[in-house]
Amino acid sequence: MAFVAPGADVSPDASIGEGSKIWHLAQVRESAVIGENCIVGRGAYIGTGVQMGDNCKVQNYALVYEPARLGHGVFIGPAVVLTNDTYPRAVTPDGELKDAHDWTPVGVVIGDGASIGARAVCVAPATIGRWATVAAGAVVTKDVPDFALVAGVPARRIRWVGKAGVPLEQHGDEWVCPSTGDRYVETDHGLTEVNE
Repeated sequence: MAFVAPGADVSPDASIGEGSKIWHLAQVRESAVIGENCIVGRGAYIGTGVQMGDNCKVQNYALVYEPARLGHGVFIGPAVVLTNDTYPRAVTPDGELKDAHDWTPVGVVIGDGASIGARAVCVAPATIGRWATVAAGAVVTKDVPDFALVAGVPARRIRWVGKAGVPLEQHGDEWVCPSTGDRYVETDHGLTEVNE
C-alpha cells in the first residue's frame, strides 16, 4: 500500500504505486501516475497527468509541471522546477487573463536513472538522457545526452558520468567509472556502454 501523510493533497483520480510515500503539504494532481516505491517530499507539486516510473525521488518543494514524464529511478532535487510553457504570459495579446485553452503545455522528459540537482530549472521542451546529471542551480535550455554531466546557465556538458553518478575517467579510447569499473565509448551521438 502507498502512504499519504496527513496534510498531503492527493487527487482521488491520481494513481499511486505500491510502497510509494507522499509527504506533508505535497500536492498530486488529477490523472498523475506515480510508480511503485516512489517518494514525493514535503511541499512538492506533481502536475495533472505527470507520469513517474518506479523508484523515483522528488525532493522537498520541487515543482513537476505537466506533461512531464520521468523514467524509472529518477532523482529530482529540492526546489527543482520542470517548466511547461514555452512562451509564458498571464494575459492574451488583448490583455485578457489567459485560461487553460489559451496555451499548449509542453513537457520535460527525463530518462531512467537521471538526476536533477537542487534548484535546477529545466525549461520545456527538453529531454534529459538516461543516467545524466544536471548540476545544482543549472538552467537546462536544450536536450541533455545520456550519461552527460551538465552545469551552468545555460547548462553545458562539462563531464561524462556513469550509473553511479561519479565522473568517468578516460583510459585510451574508453571512459571508465572509478566506482563500478563500467566502461563506455564516446561516439558522435554521445556515450555508449561497452557490453562484455
